[in-house]
Amino acid sequence: MTSIAFEHPTAADMDVLHPLLRETYWSPGIPREVVERACANSVCVIARDDAGAFVGFARAVTDMTVFAWVCDVIVTPGRRGAGIGRALVAALQAHPDLQGLRRWMLGTRDAHGVYAPLGFGPVRAPDRLMEIIRPAPYGAATS
Repeated sequence: MTSIAFEHPTAADMDVLHPLLRETYWSPGIPREVVERACANSVCVIARDDAGAFVGFARAVTDMTVFAWVCDVIVTPGRRGAGIGRALVAALQAHPDLQGLRRWMLGTRDAHGVYAPLGFGPVRAPDRLMEIIRPAPYGAATS
């Protein structure tokens, strides 16, 4: 059984979360301090096993009024494929402060099928979106 709760990561959680995130395609080499600051300024949700150990995480960057960006959805390797990532995102969607938002967004390279059942689909007007990309913003950092 896995429990899911809205909480910010503890230092012990960060000891698991940070190494996972710094190895992802979306935040390679991200420093721990950046992850800590991002979590402090987001709505976070954590999945734990029966013993209370950290097994998954997701966060939403939001104004809590009209928009939320779901990001950093990650599950520990031994627990992947069990629906935890989808459950984390569903929990964010159910957060009492995030009801009635006009737009939810997320980005994924390879997990579209995970999020489609939650209502996510292709951007309707991608020609209206713009971005600034700063490759390797963390330099050669590996901490």
